Amino acid sequence: MSAHPVSDEFSPAVLTQLRRLQEKYAPDGQDLAAYLEGLYHAKYVNYWDYIELDTLLSLQRPLTNIPDERIFIMYHQITELYFKLCLCEYDQISLLREPTLQEIVLRIGRINRYFENLIDSFDVMVDGMDKQQFLQFRMSLMPASGFQSVQYRMIELASTALENLTDAEKRKALGQTPDDEKMFGCIYWQAGATIEETGAKALTLIEFERKYSAELLAHARAYRDGNVWAVVQRLPEEDRHHPRLLRALKQLDVNVNINWPLMHFKSAVRYLQRNPADVPATGGTNWRSYLPPKFQRRIFYPQLWSAQELEDWGKSWVESVLEEVAGR
Repeated sequence: MSAHPVSDEFSPAVLTQLRRLQEKYAPDGQDLAAYLEGLYHAKYVNYWDYIELDTLLSLQRPLTNIPDERIFIMYHQITELYFKLCLCEYDQISLLREPTLQEIVLRIGRINRYFENLIDSFDVMVDGMDKQQFLQFRMSLMPASGFQSVQYRMIELASTALENLTDAEKRKALGQTPDDEKMFGCIYWQAGATIEETGAKALTLIEFERKYSAELLAHARAYRDGNVWAVVQRLPEEDRHHPRLLRALKQLDVNVNINWPLMHFKSAVRYLQRNPADVPATGGTNWRSYLPPKFQRRIFYPQLWSAQELEDWGKSWVESVLEEVAGR
């Protein structure tokens, strides 16, 4: 037995932490000494191990030897990581049974910043690749398309009621109270990967639906009462109309439904438009009618916009992009 009491062997700070650990493990019948022994044998954590740096840097596998394909791959991987950051916030919002104005504004603000970073960075795609290199390596990617980003679809479903993502005319044909599955069958993006001459589904859409339709329908059901708008409705009446909240919601609507698709439209115009005959997008998506916000008119929170704003949704943005690209 040691001649010195435990209190002499450890500092008060260490003793405090040991007691906290004992309080953590004891209720579950766990032996603190065993966990401490495991800690003794554990290696130090290094930055490169913690973030899986070697794995991350090995995930770029170009299909061609064209140098700028690496830029294309890495930018899309960065985009998906930002989408995952957004979905972490949507998940937190969905769990708020008694939400507060402060927390909702905080989390929507984070999502807006993530999208604004993506929007500001899109020049990496618009100006960061050689046009001729892109037009060459893109032919090796078919039928893959950014259209197939399931995380982006999850963001949409977590932002608003399902009915706001459906084709209005198809939705009317369903009657007053369609179930989720029928509503999901009218989702707007089904029109985004069709063969223009026939209207038939492109292989891009067929493969996307085969892989993700069941998962996305389950996601829509999970967020029926947990999407951003549904959670906002659980706020006290005065908070639902607070200027900070309204600004955050409207900015989210603009970021996701105008500014982000507009960046893709800008890229498509730069790389694919060849008057009088345009180049079809990778995967056969009909980008001229799918990407411009003024055509799709995806609006998460129509209640927050005036009739004129709804009518003019995205028009001026598209016109400015066309003018900018034409001036290059």
